[in-house]
Amino acid sequence: MARAHNFFAGPAVLPLPALERAQQELVDWAGTGTSIMETSHRSKEYEAVHNEAIALIREFLSLGENYHVLFLGGGASLQFAMVPMNLLAPDQTADYVHTGTWSKKAIAEAKLFGRVNVAFDGETVGLTRIPRQEELKLTPGARYVHITSNNTIKGTQWHAFPETAGVPLVADMSSDFLWRAFDPKPFGLIYVGAQKNLGPAGVTIVLIRDDILAQCKADNPTMLKYATHAKENSLFNTPPVFAIYMVRNVLAHMKEMGGMPAVEAHNRRKAGLIYETIDADPEFFRAPVDKASRSMMNIVFRLPSEELETKFVAEGKAQRMLGLKGHRSVGGIRISAYNSCPLESVEAVVGFMKAFAKANG
Repeated sequence: MARAHNFFAGPAVLPLPALERAQQELVDWAGTGTSIMETSHRSKEYEAVHNEAIALIREFLSLGENYHVLFLGGGASLQFAMVPMNLLAPDQTADYVHTGTWSKKAIAEAKLFGRVNVAFDGETVGLTRIPRQEELKLTPGARYVHITSNNTIKGTQWHAFPETAGVPLVADMSSDFLWRAFDPKPFGLIYVGAQKNLGPAGVTIVLIRDDILAQCKADNPTMLKYATHAKENSLFNTPPVFAIYMVRNVLAHMKEMGGMPAVEAHNRRKAGLIYETIDADPEFFRAPVDKASRSMMNIVFRLPSEELETKFVAEGKAQRMLGLKGHRSVGGIRISAYNSCPLESVEAVVGFMKAFAKANG
């Protein structure tokens, strides 16, 4: 079987060893004579998978015991509401940094629950870069400061997280979680839709610190309380067992690669190859993102005309390079090179970019 070069922005490429492991275990998992999709989430066999996934996340981030790792449903879109529903009272202010489509959606949801200060409006710079520290208009004593760590549509990414004078950071890390190691201590809460960097669609990972959990409002519906899921190790109700199993497989593969140092080196090499190709021919490849804010996960660029962009996507697809079309809201070209994107796929698309520019420049 010839695997395609998968550059979809999400659901996205998964590592072949993780898929092959699932294939081998699909019908008879762990010697149970059943699939994991047929096995009780209360069984010891499933609980071992569940806890292994949590342990690997803890290991990769050196995460303290004062954090809970939760597996929830609803994607990051539910977290846009669940975060302020739990954390923000009507008389409190939360700071939100607007750097793209997903932060804009998060801001709209937060306004339903309390006061929102937009500490930086990326529209003023065309959403082409992450703000500098001195540009942030933070509220003293804010409930939290919300950021989107990577912007899949605009191709920008935080490479140094903001200083908040002790106010807890809340981050949507759906598209770049565990692309590298980072210090989690400034973060009160992190949420991650798994379908870009960690697994299939269907499970959302939430990291929440004890002090933040203790401050959550108690009058929310049961299923929308972080405390409900923290108390029961995300087993209050039936979790998305197969999606969590696949996250475990992906995390185990990352550990086999060499953990966070190896994963980061892998990602930097891939993104570096693509950006070098773009920068070597600026008349043909136009990168709209400020260099200091370039995403390592989602590389976006334009060609000299929309006609050439359409041709580029079509010819790439003919060569089994999938997902090269930019988001429908902005057009252009997008190469998503998440953790599981192989180096061979990036080398193939770089070769295609060079050949296409030579033939059409």
